[in-house]
Amino acid sequence: MQKKTIVVLVIVGIIIFIALSIFGWATGVYNSLVQLDVSVNGAWAQVQNQYQRRADLIPNLVETVRGYAAHESQVFTDVAEARASVGKIQLTPEMLNDPQTFQKFEQAQAGLSSALTRLLAVAENYPQLKANENFLQLQSQLEGTENRIAVERRRFNEVVQEYNVKIRTIPASLIAGMMGFHEKAFFQAEPGAEKAPKVKF
Repeated sequence: MQKKTIVVLVIVGIIIFIALSIFGWATGVYNSLVQLDVSVNGAWAQVQNQYQRRADLIPNLVETVRGYAAHESQVFTDVAEARASVGKIQLTPEMLNDPQTFQKFEQAQAGLSSALTRLLAVAENYPQLKANENFLQLQSQLEGTENRIAVERRRFNEVVQEYNVKIRTIPASLIAGMMGFHEKAFFQAEPGAEKAPKVKF
């Protein structure tokens, strides 16, 4: 009887040890997925931070240019509309799982970038504006912001790549599937960006 009891206790001990090992492993994988998910959300917050900085600069830039180029009203209207369309789409971390919403957000940001490019092109036609210190400072800040946006988007894509690889590889994919972790969308180049622009003189 004692021998059977010892055998049963050993088997129960082995089962408990295996169960605790599996639980510890699953907990570790889950925690690493949570850390990566939080990293993606943090990287996204940095992208939004730079977009907000750009949106805050735009009214000052528009007003400075407007003072010199009052008859270019369509450009000012386009910039205002593009800025408003960007403001309508508030992309939350949860929405990063929805490629269609993410694409709408990207399109709105691309529209704003295009409108700003047209605004700066108008400014090129006014030599006295190009020499204006306020305009030069705003233009420099905007260029710096565009660079920061590019850097933060690259960092975001790097974090998303690490996260997406983790949730798609075994064994983490087993835990990711059970716990509701989904792939995140990447920032992508605008359509046609792969073609070199034509320069005419």
